[in-house]
Amino acid sequence: MKSTFTVVLSVTWLLTIGAPSFSVAQTMDAATTFVNVANGYRLVPNITYLRAGGVDLKLDVYQPRGATAPTPTLIYMHGGGWTNGSKESSALTFLPYLEMGWAVVNVEYRLADNAHAPAAVEDCRCALRWVYQNAAEYNFDLGAIVATGNSAGGHLALTTGLLPASAGLDRQCPGDRRRAWSTGTTSTEELKVAAIINWYGISDVYDLAHREPGISGNFTEAWLGSSPDRDAIAKRVSPITYVRPGIPPILTIHGLDDPIVPPDQASRLHTALDTAGVPNRLVTVPGGGHGGFSDPEMLRIYTAIREFLDLHGVGKRPFAR
Repeated sequence: MKSTFTVVLSVTWLLTIGAPSFSVAQTMDAATTFVNVANGYRLVPNITYLRAGGVDLKLDVYQPRGATAPTPTLIYMHGGGWTNGSKESSALTFLPYLEMGWAVVNVEYRLADNAHAPAAVEDCRCALRWVYQNAAEYNFDLGAIVATGNSAGGHLALTTGLLPASAGLDRQCPGDRRRAWSTGTTSTEELKVAAIINWYGISDVYDLAHREPGISGNFTEAWLGSSPDRDAIAKRVSPITYVRPGIPPILTIHGLDDPIVPPDQASRLHTALDTAGVPNRLVTVPGGGHGGFSDPEMLRIYTAIREFLDLHGVGKRPFAR
């Protein structure tokens, strides 16, 4: 499988070069892009955004230097089946957004060994609350927040952007209950995002938990645990439960041969969104598995992301050609 860095490099060079032949000037343009990213950002690592279950939960902020106006902001949740993975291991995944000048908030959350569902969902909602609290300090544009993630991170991007306050999964977030360790201003505004980019995420946890044994390995069972109300919890943390008119536009990317998250999870979400009149797009990858897509497919996907964000007026035009 190609590394994310290789794929992003290929995407950048294809967008810059656009043809088999290239000049020295075009090569320099590609190099300049990476120099601009390296010199154009400051990284503020390991900020505590929530203390839950005795654990200080951290996030990293990638902030463009010299921005004179609030910047579009990506909130990224890593994958790993709610049982493993880390924000550090996924840092190259959002490189294209750094290339286009966005701020990025890279979030860690409690994994199954520390806390069963719905803990990870609660944590990511609280990370969004932290963005609201700290928008002024970090120059986040609250009107141009995009939630994204891969696999379990795609699921968490969906719940972060779809959950209404009535779901009751925001109650532990510092809001008007100011805590001594929290930063920023208090905030009790309704949490909203402008769009969601869902990379082969789980849309129906209840469905996945009731598939034939082995379809999801053991990660769904590990996250839900053995609570007697696990079915109710599974439905409560399923994005498809919250599909309704007025939610943010959603773009989903899914491989048609995904052996871990069945492709019908994506198609069922797409149908439900269409029925509710929610702007959405499903980008499928024929022969594609659980990520690891080819360079040409990644180029096609990022082109679709660019078009989708442009169509819905979210942020600056990304991935300049």
